[in-house]
Amino acid sequence: MIGLKVRKDLEQFFIEDIGTSDLSSELLFPNNEKAEAVVIAKESGVFCGKEVIEIGFQMLDENSQIEVYVTDGDVVQKGDVIACVKGDIRAVLTGERVILNLIQRMSGVATMTARAIELLDDSSIRICDTRKTTPGLRMYEKYAVRCGGGVNHRMTLDGGVMLKDNHIAQFGSIIRAVSHVRSRLGHMTKIEVETSNEEEVREAVKAQADVIMFDNCSPKQVGVYAKLVPEPLISEASGGITLDNLASFRKTGVNMISLGCLTHSVQSLDISLRMKGDL
Repeated sequence: MIGLKVRKDLEQFFIEDIGTSDLSSELLFPNNEKAEAVVIAKESGVFCGKEVIEIGFQMLDENSQIEVYVTDGDVVQKGDVIACVKGDIRAVLTGERVILNLIQRMSGVATMTARAIELLDDSSIRICDTRKTTPGLRMYEKYAVRCGGGVNHRMTLDGGVMLKDNHIAQFGSIIRAVSHVRSRLGHMTKIEVETSNEEEVREAVKAQADVIMFDNCSPKQVGVYAKLVPEPLISEASGGITLDNLASFRKTGVNMISLGCLTHSVQSLDISLRMKGDL
């Protein structure tokens, strides 16, 4: 991640959560009272969010001492101490919720991605995400996908051309659409075409689209269509694929499987902060 971006985002997240002041902490504790707290994994999974912990607590108390014992992408077990924070007790308690919310979400995405790769159990197919991310959190969620062992699809709409069914229906045909776009596109940007049947796959191959997506197709259909896509063109299966049916796409020969559930249906990993005296 990029530190300046994280700092800017956390500033807005803190403003949203704190309002004008943390009444509970300020009424209970005098300014500059010191405390020590630990961040603990309450369930096993893949951790993600080291930079959030380091930057977040430092923003609220520049003199705080922060040690993070794991690296993004590391597997943590229930009960593992992820980090230790020493500093102003007001700052620790004020920052707790925002920081935990974010690292729990990121760790949940990383854990789900790792689980998807495990369930698929096919190193010839790569798992990637989609743009079905939480508004404002795309950078964090897509970073978490990478930490879980997956790869990213487009970060933004300008990250590549993706001609979906509505684009093609309105423009007339896959070949015409790809040709039109390619004549206006720089050489560094790829073109992906969404297909849903054999005729469209063959047309996308003829048009030499860089990536050919099989949308909402069965494992059997994906296996047939993948054989129609020659190298160096890339094939991708997407739509209707979840952790429950992911294993059925094993050995289909497709290059990529994109999963919206990695970000839109993820369960946060349970992580908590405990004051050292409460352990």
